[in-house]
Amino acid sequence: MTNEVKSMKLLKGPSLAAYARKKAAEIGIDGKGIKLVKLVCMIQEKEGNRVCFKKEKSCPHTECCWQLSCGAKMG
Repeated sequence: MTNEVKSMKLLKGPSLAAYARKKAAEIGIDGKGIKLVKLVCMIQEKEGNRVCFKKEKSCPHTECCWQLSCGAKMG
């Protein structure tokens, strides 16, 4: 588990969208006008992670910071 995930409170809704836009800007993605699902997937890809947000029914990555809004069953 990364330090970022350990220290981050899990977010949902507008707070998650704000976090995603901030994170996107930090890694060089212009998130203006991009829907949250696509933006999170772009962030996952840019960070070298599996692009899976809202695409899986279950997920073993319980440390994922996107989990509250993903919809996948964690564990």
